Amino acid sequence: MIPVGYMRKRVAAKPDWLEVDGVIDVYSLSNCISPDFSEYINYWKHNGYWLFDSPEAIKELAEDNGIDLSGTTLFYYEAYEYEFDDESNEWTAFSPEPSFVTDVQAPKDKRLEGFDVITFAAHTSPECSPLSCNLLAGTIPANRHCLFVTFEQAKDALEAGLFKNSEPGPYRIFAVYTAEMS
Repeated sequence: MIPVGYMRKRVAAKPDWLEVDGVIDVYSLSNCISPDFSEYINYWKHNGYWLFDSPEAIKELAEDNGIDLSGTTLFYYEAYEYEFDDESNEWTAFSPEPSFVTDVQAPKDKRLEGFDVITFAAHTSPECSPLSCNLLAGTIPANRHCLFVTFEQAKDALEAGLFKNSEPGPYRIFAVYTAEMS
């Protein structure tokens, strides 16, 4: 797993339409259900993984632009260094967009919450999490935050074709951590 960055999100409770026992909220990297702290891409302060290198970078962007961070949760992400193409059934390496500086500062304190699978059809910013966005958590076991419990479960689900016909890939696996400001 490689460090890819931070995001502040407004964590949403499980929507009524996501009828999955045991899921209470959505910690997905996708912003489809739990939105990011802002439409941050327009500020061009993100790194080559389309996240932030540090919590301070998010705080500075918010202060400079009058964005309220109250009610947000700080997440830190690491990614499996390969993405999965469900048409060729192959894993291929990916890297950050080289035109952005990427220097992720690992948190001192982090808590692993689970693993998410995210689509990257445009090969830039995170798109959808089929576990929550496409209701796959109704047929694939998910934890209370609508994430896989282990990396192996996420990888096995991709390789078994359980994400076919959900959202266009490729798919990337992320370790999702909650973090504390340093």
